[in-house]
Amino acid sequence: MILEFCKKMFGKSLWLFHTNCGACNGCDIEVIDVLTPYYDVERFGMKLVGSPRHADALVISGSVSRQVAPALRRLYEATADPKVVIAVGACAVGGNIWFDTYSVLGGADKVVPVNMYIPGCPPRPEAIVYGAALALGLVPKKVASRQEQHLPSGFSLDDYLARYSEGDAKAEEAGIAK
Repeated sequence: MILEFCKKMFGKSLWLFHTNCGACNGCDIEVIDVLTPYYDVERFGMKLVGSPRHADALVISGSVSRQVAPALRRLYEATADPKVVIAVGACAVGGNIWFDTYSVLGGADKVVPVNMYIPGCPPRPEAIVYGAALALGLVPKKVASRQEQHLPSGFSLDDYLARYSEGDAKAEEAGIAK
């Protein structure tokens, strides 16, 4: 379903906005490597842009902490519809070794809906190119995805994000700038 959607909506170009949610920069280096002339993803119409408002896709690396979750949600909402979210690296896919720590919620799919997963620590540039080509519908999908929930018992992400948003609204009313 996502492949047909991407083929129809994005044609032959996909503008990417990359965000780091707390990664070690291993994935970031590989994402930047993909944009170099050696791998040259611009031949597929992919381009890194400086604003989420110009992007068709969000590329997320790093496990999502409680502190970063509201900012990631706002970034997702700032991206114009239709959009594709690509989780790059083991941290963004499932939280990696930090998936059950007190400050980390897990992978990017705990906060925003993820359409494409590119695992690896860090993923090889060839895997990132394949995932991006898969998002454009240029190559067939090889495996099916599955979902698991690893949030601590009794923790409600929606309540947490609502409380954070209420705090932003109160700060704006009081005239406190962030």
